[in-house]
Amino acid sequence: MGRAAFSPYFHIESSKETPKLVLGEELKQLLQTRQGESDLCLVKGKWFLLATCNVEEPPTDSQGGVIGVDMGIVEIATTSEGKSYSGTKVKVLRKKLREHRRRLQKCGTKSAKRRLKKAAKRQERFVRDQNHCISKQLVKDAKASKKALGLEDLKGIRARTSTGFNKEMRWQMGGWAFAQLRDFVTYKARKAGVEVVVIDPRNTSRTCSVCGHCEKANRKSQKHFVCLACGHSENADHNASKNIAQKSEQKRALVNVPIVSELLISGTSPLAC
Repeated sequence: MGRAAFSPYFHIESSKETPKLVLGEELKQLLQTRQGESDLCLVKGKWFLLATCNVEEPPTDSQGGVIGVDMGIVEIATTSEGKSYSGTKVKVLRKKLREHRRRLQKCGTKSAKRRLKKAAKRQERFVRDQNHCISKQLVKDAKASKKALGLEDLKGIRARTSTGFNKEMRWQMGGWAFAQLRDFVTYKARKAGVEVVVIDPRNTSRTCSVCGHCEKANRKSQKHFVCLACGHSENADHNASKNIAQKSEQKRALVNVPIVSELLISGTSPLAC
């Protein structure tokens, strides 16, 4: 249950009489669970309906294992099932707008400042749309296969990339919307009844998903992974996503270990005799 602002799903038809609020079917159903009062606000020329709705979360049905999701720059997301979502379009747009901002910043006029704001909003909208599309597909695939989603905890990624990377890579990593994508996946998964497991990403890109050997030299390049112990070779992002899936499975197993009282009740404990 929470407070939410809905803008893209409704509009107000103005007339000489009373304004009419036109809602989509999804929003009509959502507002059936509205709690308390709602507020209609005008923010920067856009209307927002602020309402608190009590939405029941469906029970999770993740009995088929875990789909690991590796997040990156070249590929925004790569799953352990072999699917990948390219980040090329976002990367090209960000570079294009970066050069555009540099030219406008040198100009320094009021018109240039207005265009700077427009450029920033354009990039934000594009990245947000990409993250919505990717998160929607990830949750859809997990629900269809009755699997959980394993995600990396990339909190503090900007601080970790402040050293050891060149200026261009720091710019790419620092401006990437990893947190937004994770948030989108999390709330869509809760709504769909898909379990989300968050794990420590440490060494997921250096560890062989076949034999478990961990070494920095295993990662030959951004794309290629070759295990120095067993010789296993595959796409580096796909290998990392498999490690994420394995670590997520282990975490789920630890969390779901039955306590002693449950074993005694079920009669499966050696103490129940």
